[in-house]
Amino acid sequence: MRDACRLYLITPPALPDPAAFAAALAGALDAGDVAALQIRLKDVPDDAVLRAAEAILPVAQARDVAVLMNDRMDLAKRAGCDGVHLGQGDGDPVAARRLLGAEAMIGVTCHASRHLAMEAGEAGADYVAFGAFFPTGTKEVAHRAEPDILEWWSEMFEIPCVAIGGIAAGNCAPLVRAGADFLAVIGAVWNHPEGPGAGVRAMNAAIAAAG
Repeated sequence: MRDACRLYLITPPALPDPAAFAAALAGALDAGDVAALQIRLKDVPDDAVLRAAEAILPVAQARDVAVLMNDRMDLAKRAGCDGVHLGQGDGDPVAARRLLGAEAMIGVTCHASRHLAMEAGEAGADYVAFGAFFPTGTKEVAHRAEPDILEWWSEMFEIPCVAIGGIAAGNCAPLVRAGADFLAVIGAVWNHPEGPGAGVRAMNAAIAAAG
């Protein structure tokens, strides 16, 4: 029996004021269950990423929320993150494990590919991420995934799977029912009209209703 599906937060793509974001993050995490937070800052200098991590880590870790760095295992190490999320061009889980240690959480983007997911699992990934399941404004969607890949993975393998890409409270039910262990969201929380806390509550309610 797999554990219930949980929320996996990803930061907005830019954090001009890390201290203000840390306060918003605290409110979001206090609003409901969140398993992990990924620091995903694209086209930002390393020192800015590290400053953001310095503000984020105490808030998340005080609430037992794992913090992962997107793409950069070297910055994950320098910042003291709990792990790293690797895209297909960002190095392999074996190298990440060697750098970050046995306890680190290592995830791998697998798009809509069963082959890539199996390779990631064999290389020691702690989770695989499939997507995008829906259109998203966060990045250009080059790969579209269908819920059946979650169903296949969850029936065949013990390693958890994350669903990502345009996920919101109103469309997540098929992904939860298909076997997603985590739902990765950005806009559904940070762009919620009533604030991030309301976004977390709405996502958790939708996950519970679908389960």
